[in-house]
Amino acid sequence: MTAPSPYYASAAPVRERGVHSRAGNAMARTRAAVLDGAARAVEKHGARKATMADIASLAGIAKGTLYNHFRAKEAVYAAALDAGIRGLSAECCNAARDDLAEALGLAAERISAHPALRRIAVDEPATLAALVTPGDAPVWGLARSAVRDVLIASGAATSSAGIDTVLRWLLSFIAAPSADATAQAGLIAAGIAAGPV
Repeated sequence: MTAPSPYYASAAPVRERGVHSRAGNAMARTRAAVLDGAARAVEKHGARKATMADIASLAGIAKGTLYNHFRAKEAVYAAALDAGIRGLSAECCNAARDDLAEALGLAAERISAHPALRRIAVDEPATLAALVTPGDAPVWGLARSAVRDVLIASGAATSSAGIDTVLRWLLSFIAAPSADATAQAGLIAAGIAAGPV
């Protein structure tokens, strides 16, 4: 068992079902603002050059408030990536219930158009390489689970090879957006539906 990374932030507050608190709601709003500020800071300055002060400023909060939620910008980036994957997964699962190709096309379009990812792809090839290289990082487990959930929502059979194919295809849109996302999504969906050869 490995020690927890010093870059991981504390989790969002967890409350008993049916219990609401103004403080908890404010913390959730602040956290959402921070994650949005992080994406805008990367878009504006790049991942390496953005500072915690930039993130706080673009989030509309004090730097001290930011440090109450996250200790380092790597933790902010990890949380933003986690939230982005979860949000896109939920949106694609809803679309996949009607049409897997539509869901995959939606994911490809969102990834292609994401301003922070575009900035990294253009200006920071080393950061991009680290982002798209499969590994043991928690983000990879989350990404694989998200793809699996979309395939399950569509009613398609899931296999490790199918999940990896979709995930690698989606990753290609980070490095090189394509206008053919919809056509490619149709081909990928048809391949998934046909099953293993």
